[in-house]
Amino acid sequence: MTQPQVHLVVGTRPEAVKMAPLAAALRSAGLVRPVVVATGQHTSMVTQALAAFGQHPDTMLTLDRRTGEQVELVAELAPVLDRVLAHDGSAAVVVQGDTTSALVGGMVAFWRKVPLVHLEAGLRSGDLASPFPEEANRRLIGVLADLHLAPTLRAAAALRREHVADDRVLLVGNTVVDAVLAVAADPQPFDDPRLSRIDDLVTAGDSRLMLVTAHRRESWGEPLDHVLAAVEQIVDEHPDLHCVLPAHANPAVRAQVDRALAAHPRVVVTGPLPYASLCRLLARSAVVLSDSGGIQEEAPSFRVPVLVLREVTERMEAVEAGWAQLVGTDTARIVAAAKGVLDDTTVLPASGNPFGDGHAAERSAEAIAWLLGLGPRPAAFDVATPNRPVPLGDGCREY
Repeated sequence: MTQPQVHLVVGTRPEAVKMAPLAAALRSAGLVRPVVVATGQHTSMVTQALAAFGQHPDTMLTLDRRTGEQVELVAELAPVLDRVLAHDGSAAVVVQGDTTSALVGGMVAFWRKVPLVHLEAGLRSGDLASPFPEEANRRLIGVLADLHLAPTLRAAAALRREHVADDRVLLVGNTVVDAVLAVAADPQPFDDPRLSRIDDLVTAGDSRLMLVTAHRRESWGEPLDHVLAAVEQIVDEHPDLHCVLPAHANPAVRAQVDRALAAHPRVVVTGPLPYASLCRLLARSAVVLSDSGGIQEEAPSFRVPVLVLREVTERMEAVEAGWAQLVGTDTARIVAAAKGVLDDTTVLPASGNPFGDGHAAERSAEAIAWLLGLGPRPAAFDVATPNRPVPLGDGCREY
């Protein structure tokens, strides 16, 4: 008998990273046929990220994008994705997180009356302006979804406050923990010799590493100038510290980063990195400066503290556990917080990763099967269960 098809809509690298474990779990269970749809939002980065897990898109959408604006992406993607669902037939659509691709995927599924599953549901900052437009996107998806796969108790509670029925919310953990554990278990060499050199210095104990990512639109311009000034000061004040900064692909942002830091002898500015390389750098880091939500979730698996370059975060679990500090984009605040970590005056927690145990994808696959009447409803993630340790290997630190 033909397996029902479940379309996994993926537009950006973080979506691909978090969706890949679910695609693998669905294939392993054998109850449905997962179809990974690359929307065309960031095609090359999606393909690259999936390759880290030995996967590839099953369907590649071609869009005529010229301006890169959100309204253009919505107008281009909606009809193309609608044709795919109409042609293939879909038992369910899965969207992850809060991107424009996820929002369009949710709307098209709703219009087609196809059950919608929201992976990583319930994150809320409470501020529609930050992160923008992600906070609005995920709230809108929450209105449309038939099944909400919440990563944490806080996220599940937020959904219930919005009057989502209890039987439509399942606490599963975050699949990014599954992803980072899988990649850490099979470390890959760097393509960039500059990164290999830093990796060798860190391995030998001669240097420490600071990883910096600042990709959100609200960080561009003057806020990014403040961050870059902080990075320069932190590196100058710690002679054993090297910094790696994968810059955003936007030419204006890359030029801004290059002007500030490209000439510094202990700062390496790169383009967007393959997920496996980023994971390896994260595992090697002494501290991370980032406005990325994914890094806030991944870093605790390696016992690496994160200084969050935002005033608010929808991932307060990392802050409450002691793995993250909110520092915004103020130069002095960033420098002071980094000094606390690098000079060992900030005490790191004894706990592991609060976002999952490495089995979120399995629970999510079982939940989708339950939604489609193909199996029982799975048990929720037990947050009291000790976290699965990071597999030891080149690029991973024991804890």
